[in-house]
Amino acid sequence: MQLIDGKQTSRTVKDEIALEVKQMVASAKKRPHLAAVLVGNDGGSETYVAAKIKACEEVGFSSTLVRFDEDVSEQELLAAVNKLNKDEDIDGFIVQLPLPSHISEERITEAIDPSKDVDGFHPQNLGRMITGSDAYISATPQGIMELIKRYGIETSGKHVVIIGRSNIVGRPLSILLSLKGKPGDATVTLCHSRTKGLKELCLQADIIVVALGIPEFLKEDMVKEGAVVIDVGTTRVPSSETKSGWRLKGDVDFEKVAPKCSYITPVPGGVGPMTIASLLLNTLKAARKK
Repeated sequence: MQLIDGKQTSRTVKDEIALEVKQMVASAKKRPHLAAVLVGNDGGSETYVAAKIKACEEVGFSSTLVRFDEDVSEQELLAAVNKLNKDEDIDGFIVQLPLPSHISEERITEAIDPSKDVDGFHPQNLGRMITGSDAYISATPQGIMELIKRYGIETSGKHVVIIGRSNIVGRPLSILLSLKGKPGDATVTLCHSRTKGLKELCLQADIIVVALGIPEFLKEDMVKEGAVVIDVGTTRVPSSETKSGWRLKGDVDFEKVAPKCSYITPVPGGVGPMTIASLLLNTLKAARKK
């Protein structure tokens, strides 16, 4: 069993980005600039955005944080998005989700200029991804593809079972893995809460990706010997062993499943660190196009 170390891989990706940024600046090109829009004071969102800003500093990007109170109107937020769309110094930006219930996430996402949509959520980028055209890929699926590629995990002709059909992880990943290319060319089964015979499907799988948000959902009797298991789950569970009073649990019963695997991602330290690395890759890509 080999552990897929997302922490180390993300460090490697950041080092590569930092080197390219250094070369860009040395040749009098503009420093890449990422902006983030944060609404309200959600603890998780605050943590994610802070980590993204810190990552920008690490690789030499400029960064901007645009803050709004919880009661900001949809029109005010749309005006801010429009302003960022027109700001030539900003290469890409994200609007941190979730948004308050009185604001349409769909309307805000669709208002973002697709050429600056480094989160990869705009329908135009999703459409281009489906056809295999050049597009910004959402961070978690792209992070998973990067791990698969860098660990040399074979996907061609393999059976991949993805548990979870969200538009952020499951659906885009199923498309990416089925496209022609490397990694790709896989036969993908996309499963969800209504899938019948899930255990039997998992036992046929060469690669299993779990993105449900249910701690330790995938058990050892659902995994065949030598399978690759990628755990996207990050659920906070109470813990008396940590200062915070909680710890992160994945969707895989890691201790029991790991011995059966050829490769497996841990939680934390697996897919998570790659999401921010992917956001940086998208921002660098946007900056290159300028």
